[in-house]
Amino acid sequence: MGKQPNLYAFNDVSALARTLRKYLIQCQNAGFERHNLFKVAVSGGSLPSTLAKALLKPDDGGSNDAIDFAKWEIFFADERAVALDHADSNYKLLKDELLDKIPKEMDQPKVHPIDVKYLDDVHEMADQYQEALMQSFAAKDSVKLPIFDLLLLGCGPDGHTCSLFPNHELLRESDAWVAPIEDSPKSPAKRITLSLPVVTHGTKIAFVATGAGKKDILKQIFDTEEGRSLPCGLVNEGGAEKVSWFTDDGAVDGVGFPRRGSL
Repeated sequence: MGKQPNLYAFNDVSALARTLRKYLIQCQNAGFERHNLFKVAVSGGSLPSTLAKALLKPDDGGSNDAIDFAKWEIFFADERAVALDHADSNYKLLKDELLDKIPKEMDQPKVHPIDVKYLDDVHEMADQYQEALMQSFAAKDSVKLPIFDLLLLGCGPDGHTCSLFPNHELLRESDAWVAPIEDSPKSPAKRITLSLPVVTHGTKIAFVATGAGKKDILKQIFDTEEGRSLPCGLVNEGGAEKVSWFTDDGAVDGVGFPRRGSL
């Protein structure tokens, strides 16, 4: 058996957020050592509110506990083809839950939203977003895949992550960094998403999954053979020990896969 992902479970979301903060700072500081930046991809769902709990608490005063948003560069792991102020926008979700709550005395991260000029053409939107990635990660002809310092992902009740859905042809996309989807089984139908190779190529990959509503799908992903072919299972398979799951007890109730005690 190859190396496996790390599964962490906490009593509640507050305890989860405290450990997630330590993990984020470790990933941030490693990114700063590599290239003096922290390049992160973020999903939507309940993730931004948990991120806010982790990131917006006061530092403990030590340099090892400092968030330096000025050196953060945030991309979206997936985005819906809607206006940036639309209720379905992952950008709006992150803005409302986290960006607008960053204290004035802290710098703002550099954020890359979609170009709303292309709401009616998700193929062009995906091309334009890939172009933004190329500008940040170097020309595509010199870099096969971008290497994010961290991808922060969620897990849907069907095992989807980003806008990569079970049994969808996009799971086989191997060339594009960013792919369009026009038939998402979850509304809205038109979206763009990072491709699976980009996700599994990240330096670190973290899932945040909380609540008893996640226990059935997490049991499937971690404890069954068929769960390994779900999008989240494919990330576990491709990312192996680079992958960490931050869950609460409700989400892993009945899951047999072994938990790790600490980071």
